[in-house]
Amino acid sequence: MSTFVSDFMAEVKAKNPAEPEFHQAVQEVVDSLALVLERHPEYRTARILERMVEPERVITFRVPWVDDRGDIHVNRGYRIEMNSAIGPYKGGLRFHPSVTLGILKFLAFEQVFKNSLTTLPMGGGKGGSDFDPKGKSELSIMRFCQAFMAELSRHIGPNTDVPAGDIGVGGREIGYLFGMYKKLRNEFTGVLTGKGLNWGGSLIRPEATGYGAVYFAAEMLGTRSTTLKGKSCLVSGSGNVAQYTVEKILDLGGKAVTLSDSNGYIYDEAGIDREKLAFVMQLKNVRRGRMKEYTDKYKGAVYFPIDPKADANPLWTHKADCAFPSATQNEINGKDAATLVRNGVHCIAEGANMPTTPDGVKVFLDAKVLYGPGKAANAGGVATSGLEMSQNSMRLPWTREEVDQRLHLIMKSIHKTCVEMADRFGTPGNYVNGANIGGFLKVADAMVDQGVV
Repeated sequence: MSTFVSDFMAEVKAKNPAEPEFHQAVQEVVDSLALVLERHPEYRTARILERMVEPERVITFRVPWVDDRGDIHVNRGYRIEMNSAIGPYKGGLRFHPSVTLGILKFLAFEQVFKNSLTTLPMGGGKGGSDFDPKGKSELSIMRFCQAFMAELSRHIGPNTDVPAGDIGVGGREIGYLFGMYKKLRNEFTGVLTGKGLNWGGSLIRPEATGYGAVYFAAEMLGTRSTTLKGKSCLVSGSGNVAQYTVEKILDLGGKAVTLSDSNGYIYDEAGIDREKLAFVMQLKNVRRGRMKEYTDKYKGAVYFPIDPKADANPLWTHKADCAFPSATQNEINGKDAATLVRNGVHCIAEGANMPTTPDGVKVFLDAKVLYGPGKAANAGGVATSGLEMSQNSMRLPWTREEVDQRLHLIMKSIHKTCVEMADRFGTPGNYVNGANIGGFLKVADAMVDQGVV
């Protein structure tokens, strides 16, 4: 198996040069699946892995748009339609200068497994653009979204590909994108998720990823007969995922002490209570301000700048019980992970996609702490997107309590799958293997059933 894994990865790297994030995501999955392929050689015969790492379709296009001064700009747009074996492609759109083909392929590949784990009939996809909404006017953002959708609309649909939001794409952007799709196609369908509540959106959708990560952490802690009550938690990021992670931590009796943005982070030893969280939501969602302003209002908190070139992130140096990385990929390296473990963190639930580097993952697994990888722990977001799709199809909205209950049950089911699959393949307590194997088997069996297509 080790020869198969090394040969397979050499081929992936040769076919997909200069895409390190994609290589990293594939490597993690293939390492876990070596356990499966030994017992089930039929998947190797059907070349399932070779087919899964190759997107079914990669769409790239130019996005020309005009700013407020009349200047013309050209960005690049993408949609990666990775795998549709168990349902229409489903995955977010990311608008950020860091967006590249390799980044989106990694996200789309992860999405295949994440969507499979939710138990809902959704394939995997991802898309976006190197456009940066930060600092742009409302009109500029609207013009860009309309130009982006003018091309994307040819390739998506409620039974084909259903995008959602991601970094840089919130409710505002989804509204502009949906409005243009509706105009171009002359139809009102559930083609995007994350919509406004007045026009097809679902309650709990903004909260879902953060809530889900905390629900997953609670399930992991339950395996060791403890809860979040009284536990100190480190949270990175300050967007939707981080905000609602803090909210659900408070609901379950825990205390979040950090939040961050791209410039730095705040540490509030007293804890971020509901009043402080409301301030952060106003600051980030309405005023588009920076986290440094938190310490201007709350004098007991301390602000620390973050050097993106440093070999460690100081946010992870504070003593705590739990960590919720909720910002972006590869924000915890091996040194950070070792510091977290040394300082008493024994439960990590990833709200972001692949926020821990491979050497960091190894530290967590070797230390036998509770480590919930993103494809399992942050699946609540796409799960609730799937619930939004169901409500759109029925033309019926569910109450907040109904959606939250369904989300909680889905996260419990994902946790159960991870535990059972890790046990079944001889690695009890290894949520990485459990998530990868659980996500893979459902998709692989569907691909075998459907033939070579």
